[in-house]
Amino acid sequence: MSGTARRTRGGNAGPVGRTLAFDYGDRRIGIAVSDPMGMAARPLMTLTRTIWARDLERIHAIIREHEVRRIVVGLPLDMDGRRGARARVTEGFIEKIKGATGLPVIPWDERLTTVQAERILISGDVRRERRRQVIDQVAAVILLQAYLDSRAAVDGAGGGEEE
Repeated sequence: MSGTARRTRGGNAGPVGRTLAFDYGDRRIGIAVSDPMGMAARPLMTLTRTIWARDLERIHAIIREHEVRRIVVGLPLDMDGRRGARARVTEGFIEKIKGATGLPVIPWDERLTTVQAERILISGDVRRERRRQVIDQVAAVILLQAYLDSRAAVDGAGGGEEE
């Protein structure tokens, strides 16, 4: 891709590139990915967790395949904004991913994304069994799109890139 075809944003990450999002859970990780311009999120897959080494292997393959430049991880804050037990577990995952990938990893407030995902799937008349299969992906899309939209708003106001 030529230099003129790539849009850049402020900060140290250079060209926008793809962003990967994780909706991290005990049994599954919902995964979404952005387009190369960092404007739109789409569901990618639900990773059924096994052991860390195998999960990381699959995550590395996704990062290579989609040329990911950064990762957003949903941080499940309590409704009052505090970090509860679940958020602390997720922060441990964030540190592992940072160390294992070398990519910037951005925690992102994911309060109510699963509720939103459930409502979207119900309104789309998705059957209960199918909802269980895709809800984590949809939640990842919601949090990734919120992140992308916030970046666009900051850039539109002349702001920078990564936190």
